[in-house]
Amino acid sequence: MRTRMIKITSGLLAFALVAGSLVAGKRPNILFCISDDQSYAHTGANGDPVVQTPAFDRIALEGLRFTHAFCDAPTCGPSRSAILTGQSIWRLEEAGNIHSTLPAKFATYTDELRKAGYKVGATGKAWSPGRLEPGGRTENPAGPLYEGRTLEPSFQGIRNTDYAGNFEDFMAETDENESFCFWLGTSEPHRSYQDGAGLKTGKDLSKIVVPGVFPDNEIVRSDIADYLVEVEHFDSMVARAIESLEKRGLLENTIIVVTSDHGMPFPRAKASLYDLGSRVPLALRWPAGIAKAGREVDSFVNLSDLAPTFLAATGVEIPRMMSARSMTDIFANQETTTRDASYVAMERHDGCRAGGKGYPCRAIRTENFLYIHNFEPTRWPSGSPDASVCARAIPYGEIDDSPTKTFMMENRDTHGVAALAELSFGMRPAEELYDIANDPYQMTNLAGSRDHQAIQKELRARLFDRLAETQDPRVVGGTVDWDYYPYYGRVRTEGWTVDEKP
Repeated sequence: MRTRMIKITSGLLAFALVAGSLVAGKRPNILFCISDDQSYAHTGANGDPVVQTPAFDRIALEGLRFTHAFCDAPTCGPSRSAILTGQSIWRLEEAGNIHSTLPAKFATYTDELRKAGYKVGATGKAWSPGRLEPGGRTENPAGPLYEGRTLEPSFQGIRNTDYAGNFEDFMAETDENESFCFWLGTSEPHRSYQDGAGLKTGKDLSKIVVPGVFPDNEIVRSDIADYLVEVEHFDSMVARAIESLEKRGLLENTIIVVTSDHGMPFPRAKASLYDLGSRVPLALRWPAGIAKAGREVDSFVNLSDLAPTFLAATGVEIPRMMSARSMTDIFANQETTTRDASYVAMERHDGCRAGGKGYPCRAIRTENFLYIHNFEPTRWPSGSPDASVCARAIPYGEIDDSPTKTFMMENRDTHGVAALAELSFGMRPAEELYDIANDPYQMTNLAGSRDHQAIQKELRARLFDRLAETQDPRVVGGTVDWDYYPYYGRVRTEGWTVDEKP
């Protein structure tokens, strides 16, 4: 009965929001802006002292800033699949792996909006990387791609795509009475970076915040500064897109979302379930639909929650297969469900173990703790040290090559670096538990500690209850094929293949 009441109440809230957005007789537009590999901390509004992100900061100031937003998977393709489908990656079959496909049987918010009469488009990095055809799709699920505009990048490593210009082209094709949904996805700040770009833009390395899992030296500080340059490039594209909306008089009737697919491309960040890999920036602006704008939202959300949110906000029916929850109650400042945890998962990232095996793991993140369950603890979590068994032909290939990674590998026997290198490259036990308040970078595993047995048991139960409720085959049984699905990425190692299922 309580569940039914929650659904009814949420439905009434969604109706009220949509009714409010129809004051001018038009449903709200959607501009979804997503960077590639940006951790939560790296915006001005979230407290970084060096990076300049006026567009993100404006959306946060004039809308909502989420302090506990998490991707569904810290790897590009699966995260984007979860965003589009409103489902956890363990429900998406092949789409749970990177360099895979997104089967057409899974509904996306973009398709549902198009059926309802919305004009849909995308630019830059949309659903990616992978192949569409094996999944029965002929078009990127984020929408038809607009890629005609280019620019001269300010630094090497920055793509020459004029993302904001392509949004302009999309807008030029949109009828003034037509509601639209546009995906603006940059490839930045994905690696590679121009070495020294941060210094060339005047960034003060002494002010760089170095996460505790990295060595604190000029090499690492400069690497982070170079990454921040590309975060700023993304933000500049968002700013130009906002200007386009303002010039056309569409800003007030547009839901603007600014976020990232997962965390920064550094060791123990991207492709890991720790906060540096899974906690992301999220700001959302919608004057017609947000009560008490300028709020800081501490509730826990996953990016998959955006799909049902977009549909509810536009008055479009949410497909039953979507397991995520609409955030329209948060918009109304009247939360109807408890949002005290987020759930994150990973299967195969970049095929960097013998036979194309992944590192299956699931996590629950609450305000005070992070609990991780590793289903195959005998496998190398960051990829094998043997480059010959990695599709990318690099050691520990789940971690992108970088000056930080190279320094840590070359100095992994050095005092002050050895322990950090072990955290990034070493093996991990089946269970991990971290105290967020006392260990913000999750460096001390408390699993097995006598003092933490009760919370470990509680969080394990909560995680597995969630996995069972949402039909994770690793928990409820059934087909578990992530280690055997085709890998459509570039293979740089001669003879590398995915094992056939026994």
